[in-house]
Amino acid sequence: MLENPRSPRVRAVAKLTKRSARTETGLFLLEGPQAVREALTYRPESIVELFATPTGWEKHADIRANAADADIDVEYVTEYVLNAMADTVTPQGLIAVVRQMPTSVRDVFAARPRLVAICEEVRDPGNLGTIIRAADAAGADAVVLTGRTVDPYNPKVVRATTGSLFHLPVSVAADLADVVDRAHAAGLNILAADVKGDDLLAARADGVLAEPTAWLFGNEARGLEDTALELADRVLKLPIFGRAESLNLATAASVCLYESAFAQRAAAG
Repeated sequence: MLENPRSPRVRAVAKLTKRSARTETGLFLLEGPQAVREALTYRPESIVELFATPTGWEKHADIRANAADADIDVEYVTEYVLNAMADTVTPQGLIAVVRQMPTSVRDVFAARPRLVAICEEVRDPGNLGTIIRAADAAGADAVVLTGRTVDPYNPKVVRATTGSLFHLPVSVAADLADVVDRAHAAGLNILAADVKGDDLLAARADGVLAEPTAWLFGNEARGLEDTALELADRVLKLPIFGRAESLNLATAASVCLYESAFAQRAAAG
């Protein structure tokens, strides 16, 4: 059992809360039973190390069984050690060190997706994680990050995805224009979500939402720059029926992705 919270091994795990360490090692931190469960179920080969308190390990028979099936050994640690490793205050008895799972932009669009979320300059970890989760729930084929969007392996992003990070490809690309070119070549329309756009209800009527689509979402505070909007085939906004000044980015993205999901499934019969 690991008992020293200041040991080099514990410090190495704790460093994964920092982007520099994640970039250097190609690893990231996974905290809590739900996240560990999803990794074991969908990407067990990505797990490098699994740590648990004896109490935390005993609580989850399904996790024990999945770890055994994947031939992954658990290393017991004390509560003090687990807390020293974690980014959260309450890691709930389980932590894993996991390999990052990069998917190239080329591979994303070579798979001929029908629904993709592109996040340009999304800086809030909670928003990005929720968008990844919503994309997963809506049946999207991938999420592509461009510009200075927050690291998808940031612990706050990982927690906000609630395991969806292991369900669909997430690609990191530097240049939005290149991503748009690849999306167009794969037969997707680019729909930008922005308050400067046309009412989304009109897009319902003309059938554009049923077509293969890459939704483009921008920065929480500034939205999409004019240069980004010019890359889109159409710019749409969600109507506000009440008195709210605006919608949170992740909420708006969820609605847009589901609008496309509903339309595409209705068109497919």
